[in-house]
Amino acid sequence: MTREVWLKADDEVGDWDARRRRITTGLEAGVDWVLVDYEDVARVRELGSVNVAAFGNDSVHVSSAESVPAADTDGGTAAEPDALITGKNSEGDGTLDLPADLSGSADCNLLEREDTDTNGAFVRILGESYESFAESAAELGAYTIVIGEDWTIIPLENLIARIGEETTLIAGVQTAEEARTAFETLEQGADAVLLDSDDPDAIRETVTVSESIGRETVDLTPAVVTDIEQTGSADRVCVDTGSLFEHDEGMLVGSMSRGLFFVHAETADSPYVASRPFRVNAGAVHAYARTPDGTTKYLSELGSGDEIQVVDTDGNTREAIVGRVKIERRPMFRIQAEVNGDVIETLLQNAETIKVATSEGRKAVTELEVGDEVLVYHEEVARHFGESVEESIIEK
Repeated sequence: MTREVWLKADDEVGDWDARRRRITTGLEAGVDWVLVDYEDVARVRELGSVNVAAFGNDSVHVSSAESVPAADTDGGTAAEPDALITGKNSEGDGTLDLPADLSGSADCNLLEREDTDTNGAFVRILGESYESFAESAAELGAYTIVIGEDWTIIPLENLIARIGEETTLIAGVQTAEEARTAFETLEQGADAVLLDSDDPDAIRETVTVSESIGRETVDLTPAVVTDIEQTGSADRVCVDTGSLFEHDEGMLVGSMSRGLFFVHAETADSPYVASRPFRVNAGAVHAYARTPDGTTKYLSELGSGDEIQVVDTDGNTREAIVGRVKIERRPMFRIQAEVNGDVIETLLQNAETIKVATSEGRKAVTELEVGDEVLVYHEEVARHFGESVEESIIEK
């Protein structure tokens, strides 16, 4: 499940210069949304590309068919936000008292008459009645932002348990650790967090937390090398990504989709060539590479802008964007290994800089021997157009 980070940047943050600094930091860190006052929407659009949510009121929070751009503070015209949020300076934040009958709430009535799936509510949890109010708002709005006062995790647990998929539940936080707690509460967690912080480290760390939640962990298992031989030349693929690999990271590639070999990125220095910590020399064009959604692609299909799955030797995964693919004719090794009684293989370039993970540590393919144990990802399924299928497919 993808988790999102919203960044609070309304007038409570300070003047426009203070808000702009926070928003710019958020854009650089990769936040998904910025929450501002309606009159700042156009200004945010000028700073960069990001989803923009805006606090609205009766004069501006109208259906898209009737919307009329409001003038901003510089005398220009405010752009339309991607989402309109009610509840500020109203019942949601406690400025106005909640009615005894929540169905008579002005905020809920406003949400109810909106014929759009891009509206939402902002609710400070000031007591049990506000939990109930958030539940009512969640039934009507696409987004429900809840802010804890003297926060305990109990209100968030209650709301996660009671609110279904009818809304995106967004929990207010001030640190990356609070964000992690919000994402992990009741195992299901909030769908997103609204971060209220000027600290660049907190903003970056919160984005990192959101990206790590729900990532796949793959089971890597040792396979015994049963044969290794020099073959002729083939078209091999270097995958250059827009990210730097850590020393223990690489990609899963192989000739058989059911058995993929862990191939290290070129992070190690060598007497022959400088390290290329953004690169995996992944093998021949026919080989499969694993992608973040659990499917596979042929190495020959990869191109700039595609996503590949980065894996470390413990099986932790993340995503990286392909920046460039280099295909060149090079002499190759054929490596065969056995895992759980199944024989798998792949072709890797005959070069000292290409390394695989073994039980003895990182080892160049030129030094690999029969009997060595290499890390592989093995599954009992075949694949058709990259998707796992339950059918009989012979790969040899």
